[in-house]
Amino acid sequence: MEEERNIPDAENDEQEHIIPDLRPKGFTEYVGQKQVVETLQIAVKAAKKRDDVLDHVLLYGPPGLGKTTMAHIISNELGVPLVHTSGPALEKGGDLISILTHMKYGNVLFIDEIHRLPKVVEEFLYSAMEDFAVDIIFDKGMNARSYRAKLEQFTLVGATTRAGLLSPPLRERFGIQRSLDFYTDEQLQKVIIRSAAILEVEIDADAAIEIAKRSRGTPRIANQLLRRVRDFAQVRAEGRITRQVSYDALLLEGIDEMGLNLFDVRFLNIIIDFYNGGPVGLEAIAATLQEETDTLIDMVEPYLLKAGLLMRTSSGRKVTGLAYSHLKKTPPKKSSVQLELPK
Repeated sequence: MEEERNIPDAENDEQEHIIPDLRPKGFTEYVGQKQVVETLQIAVKAAKKRDDVLDHVLLYGPPGLGKTTMAHIISNELGVPLVHTSGPALEKGGDLISILTHMKYGNVLFIDEIHRLPKVVEEFLYSAMEDFAVDIIFDKGMNARSYRAKLEQFTLVGATTRAGLLSPPLRERFGIQRSLDFYTDEQLQKVIIRSAAILEVEIDADAAIEIAKRSRGTPRIANQLLRRVRDFAQVRAEGRITRQVSYDALLLEGIDEMGLNLFDVRFLNIIIDFYNGGPVGLEAIAATLQEETDTLIDMVEPYLLKAGLLMRTSSGRKVTGLAYSHLKKTPPKKSSVQLELPK
């Protein structure tokens, strides 16, 4: 198999290549997302039996759930090279055309954060995905000439955290569309035990579940926390990770029992303390936090919503009774919020 070719992208490298050595190489190694894995496994096997190109694949869901890993696995299982880039890195149509014209038959093109493709670049993708051709315009005005360049058939794997921002014409050209969901604690425990074996660190099953419970249902975060706990164990616990060691290490990292970090707590406290528990518009929260709204939508809100600590209403964001209980706050007297005990 040829070596993977990466298109430079500093943002993507920072987010997706934090722990490349822990990434599973095949479907059989992949933990979780059972239905997605089974669907792709069947599609890949069928394409190989027909000696055909795999349908274009769209993977969507919150960050860190394995979209990039799945693209690598598809490439590995097909036995073809993977070309890796992202929506923000493709600024002009020429950037995309340069990649497409160098693709060989059956190669996999992976575009991360595909919803951030500029409109002019996206329009080149329509014919490339459907007809495996691109129309190149030479000159301008009365001297304009069009040349249709044929491409080798390829598979596009698109990944996005914001599927709703994809234009309908682009979304409809993906033959396989699958959503990746948050992991259970038990699934994350398996991920952590597997990763610990690769890192050659001894870990108890109880310690693995302690880390899993604080990993926000996300394998990437689970592996990041495992690395921090490993460092703590090597310095203060002779290298062995027990439940107490993981508890102490995560406490030092500022990760509480529900997996909330200091920024999550600040986010919730701002709604409670500044805006009486909500509802409040996201722009107001972002301005108070001095953060971009996209950061809050992609990185903070998904887990808070899943954990039942936050609600989205027509009037804005609102904390729940569980958030008041977890943060040990007292709801306003006139609030309709009902207190709930943490599970």
